Amino acid sequence: MFQKLSLLLLIWLSVFCSSRSLAQGFLRADGKKIVNEKGENVLLRGVGLGGWMLQEGYMLKINKEGQQYRIRERLEELMGAKQTGEFYDLWLANHTRKIDIDSMKAWGFNSVRLPMHYNLYTLPVEKESVNGQNTWLEKGFAMTDSLLAWCKANQMYLILDLHAAPGGQGNDVNISDRDPSKPSLWDSEANQQKTIALWRKLAERYVNEPWIGGYDLINEPNWGFDDPVNDKNGTKEKNNAPLKKLMIDITKAIREVDKKHMIIIEGNGWGNNYNGILPQWDNNMVLSFHKYWSYNDQGSAGHMIKARDKYNIPVWVGETGENSNVWFTEAIRLFETNNIGWAWWPLKKIGVNNPVEIKSNLNYDSVVDYLNGGGNKPKESNVYSGLMELAVHTRLENTTIHRDVIDAMIRQPFSAETKPFKKHIVQNRIVINAVDYDLGRNGVAYFDKDTADYHVSNAKHKGGNKGRMYRNDGVDIIKDPTAYEAYYIYNIESGEWLNYTMEVKKKGSYTIKLKVAAANDNGRISILSNGKLVSKDILVPNTGGLSDFQFIEIKNVPLNAGKQTLTVLADVGFFNFSQLQFNK
Repeated sequence: MFQKLSLLLLIWLSVFCSSRSLAQGFLRADGKKIVNEKGENVLLRGVGLGGWMLQEGYMLKINKEGQQYRIRERLEELMGAKQTGEFYDLWLANHTRKIDIDSMKAWGFNSVRLPMHYNLYTLPVEKESVNGQNTWLEKGFAMTDSLLAWCKANQMYLILDLHAAPGGQGNDVNISDRDPSKPSLWDSEANQQKTIALWRKLAERYVNEPWIGGYDLINEPNWGFDDPVNDKNGTKEKNNAPLKKLMIDITKAIREVDKKHMIIIEGNGWGNNYNGILPQWDNNMVLSFHKYWSYNDQGSAGHMIKARDKYNIPVWVGETGENSNVWFTEAIRLFETNNIGWAWWPLKKIGVNNPVEIKSNLNYDSVVDYLNGGGNKPKESNVYSGLMELAVHTRLENTTIHRDVIDAMIRQPFSAETKPFKKHIVQNRIVINAVDYDLGRNGVAYFDKDTADYHVSNAKHKGGNKGRMYRNDGVDIIKDPTAYEAYYIYNIESGEWLNYTMEVKKKGSYTIKLKVAAANDNGRISILSNGKLVSKDILVPNTGGLSDFQFIEIKNVPLNAGKQTLTVLADVGFFNFSQLQFNK
């Protein structure tokens, strides 16, 4: 009996020690760095699960009344409470599953930021039967438990982010699902106490979980405390006293039950205004900054580095994204060069500039048109069908995975190597779609003059992929309405070019046909093979318009057998480009 118990004890110790070594211990602040239990620097590379627990209207293409509660109310008007409830149940079940976290790990991410909606964890204050009481709801906690289990299985850190606090924490109401007709977080002591109680409850539940990376207390507060009329989002706030007090009170409540986890705080004005908030009040604290649509030079990170140096505290970019691949690569190189971790926003939505795209459908498009005020009221059955299909399409296996976005985030920041976007094997009568140019940095895999949206730094500089489809580089891509799931490049400017890495089966002289459209006869093209000019000054004729395509032939193009790169260069631009065809 003693031998059996000893054997069981050894097995348990082996498993326990093994799991502890894999876990690397709790993350903590160590001066200006985030480190693990061994004191090793940890650079967080993560993505936020926006749209799961909390839908923001733009993620669903709903631009009018985009708070989740209003979206839900209007869907109930169209198809009833029961069917609306079915949609939301299916949405929550499908949007984020183990396969999503497994995939994130495989793609190269090491962390996940969970934007939580408080109403999945506790009732709103106005629905509590007793003032000051907190009714706890199992759904939110169960969803978080499952997500944590998936993260643990992949050795990924999970950051809990209170994205929608009781009452709502800002005047940008979509972000926190705020109802302006009710007291906000800042107007209600009851909402503040419920926020504090929720964080204490979460800390109690996860106190011994090392794969919980930290507690992100309040997402993007944006509130004018001193001048609510002229500074409603708090970007110019000088004191931020109510925000600081609430975050200190939350920290105290957490530390009553959990002294292990990092506390992550965000400034006012969408996370960046720390006036009056610092210095920190806890020795295991991290500053979160949010960065959108600004330049990615060293100066754009200056305020983060200045705060880090002055207060000897780690910095994390807890939210950023919503731009082009060029911007993503620039930003991540900037962050990581300065030892700043990041969490992109979001993992998936209806849209191309994120790792995963949720596909829409015709019935849902009609719902969107109506909710945005531009279409006829759809039939109830069509609304239900469109919404349920959308919820099914949130499952990862039913989405479009944008590997160009992932490559721009994980590989391209520190690699100038190009890779084929698709495998192109050139032999007789082969077709390469123009949009399937190489994968890599601007100026290496392709060259485009208008690559990203920098309007925060320069109001006139709002560029990038104007078509916002298929790929997320600066190259302008639009859908071809004459063919199923076909796309072409439009508005090619003078000096822009595209590389196509190919495997040529047989050496020889080829005829290359380019499918182009133009509204004048000014366009000129050159062709290069492995950087060597093989054909120049090819006329792009007036085809009758930018949607009227025809082929132009380039004869006697010598191609060697094996791997080579073909470059299509617009010497004189402003034409559209659809295909390359090879004939031997």
